[in-house]
Amino acid sequence: MLEERAAVFTSLMLAVALIAVRAAPPRSSAAGTPLIIGHRGASGHRPEHTLASYRLAAIMGADFIEPDLVSTKDGVLIARHENEIGDTTDVATKFPDRKRTKHIDEVDVTGWFTEDFTLAEIKTLRAKERLPFRSHNFDGLFDVPTFDEVIELAQKMSAEMGRPIGVYPETKHPTYFRSIGLPLEERLLEGLDRQGWNRRDSPVFIQSFEDNLRRMRTKTGLRMIRLLEGDIPSNAELREIATYADGIGPNSRMVLPVDAEGRLKPPTDLVKRAHAAGLLVHIWTLRAEPVFLSPSYNGDFDAEFRQFRDLGVDGIFTDFPDAAYRALR
Repeated sequence: MLEERAAVFTSLMLAVALIAVRAAPPRSSAAGTPLIIGHRGASGHRPEHTLASYRLAAIMGADFIEPDLVSTKDGVLIARHENEIGDTTDVATKFPDRKRTKHIDEVDVTGWFTEDFTLAEIKTLRAKERLPFRSHNFDGLFDVPTFDEVIELAQKMSAEMGRPIGVYPETKHPTYFRSIGLPLEERLLEGLDRQGWNRRDSPVFIQSFEDNLRRMRTKTGLRMIRLLEGDIPSNAELREIATYADGIGPNSRMVLPVDAEGRLKPPTDLVKRAHAAGLLVHIWTLRAEPVFLSPSYNGDFDAEFRQFRDLGVDGIFTDFPDAAYRALR
């Protein structure tokens, strides 16, 4: 029954895609208009990191779809936000005896981990919505995609939509995975090579919070973004990042901070200084729900996109690419 529902849903989505292609001419991002990056796909509408979520993001106007990458036991890259998958799949029901506690990036984590499962086992799982206040109508319908499947989908959607749909992979816990003999970087580049997206002008950005981008820079000319959270970098730190990366991916609050009540404070000069260092600025992550949206916008989610556009950011990660498209395009 679940497979039949998923098949019907997929057919409907493809029909919507064809309507979108006929309704709108091919387009590209205008100068000064930020890229729309579907954060985990259209994760405000579908369970994150599923092909359905990525496909919907493309239909809604995203320029890029973002797969976070972790590894299976047999070394296959799959799309999950964390290697702990208890919150985003039905793994606890299907493999109750695989629960473990592990020390990952200086933190003890208890749950079910991708590196303890083969790809064949992962493919028996079904995704579910992580956040309780979002729709759970699609829980159990979709499997966990591999990175290869995500690239193939982006290329297929590019043809169907008549415009480029790129991929924006993030290596998750790369130091940890390398320490257990499952390095992410080489497999990421091999996957892009297999699909022919290995040139500087390919529709690809590679992102990471860690210094593994330096290692990857010696192996590829693909564009790279250093993710940032916490302290705002100095000019010297920005110049250092520019020696190996093409841009920064700061938390949005590093550009537009808020007070203790979540109300907006004056913007920082991070965008201006990053641009002066030759770096792109792609902020993360804009979400429509009241728990995330500053009360200063009085419920106007579009205004948040327009404000970051006016501050000069080059790209915006969002769970709601439809809202981004409405506000920016």
